[in-house]
Amino acid sequence: MNEDEYWMRQALLQAEQAYACGEVPVGCVIVRDGSLIASGHNVVISSADPSAHAEIVALRHAGSRIGNYRLVDASLYVTLEPCLMCVGAMVHARVQRLIFAATEPKAGAVCSRCEALNFDHLNHRVQWQGGVMGQQSSELLSRFFKERRSLQKSARQSS
Repeated sequence: MNEDEYWMRQALLQAEQAYACGEVPVGCVIVRDGSLIASGHNVVISSADPSAHAEIVALRHAGSRIGNYRLVDASLYVTLEPCLMCVGAMVHARVQRLIFAATEPKAGAVCSRCEALNFDHLNHRVQWQGGVMGQQSSELLSRFFKERRSLQKSARQSS
């Protein structure tokens, strides 16, 4: 197993925690110099906070841990292609590398819906790679939404 797969497995563990809490299963870890700085998973529903995506949660923890909002030389691993909000936060944090698992065809802001990391006006460039353990992440997301649709169908039928 290479280093990117190792850290993506850690992000997948975070996604599984989100799943267990009834949140969309997205997980994130931030690494610098081969060490874990921070981790997080979606808590949008439980915190009633639309900004509480896995990446934002992990970025907040990382900044607090190192005492600086700039995460120079850090790599961010996330199980789903980031949205525009999360891409913006990574640029502001000066994250060096973004590694994501599954693409997000509806709202992905790296390569699916737009290529926000390539905007000319940005003052920082985040290197990125997608598809690391993408199948595992996609399967977890599919299972979550299948269960959710099944529960909603059951609730409609019983009312």
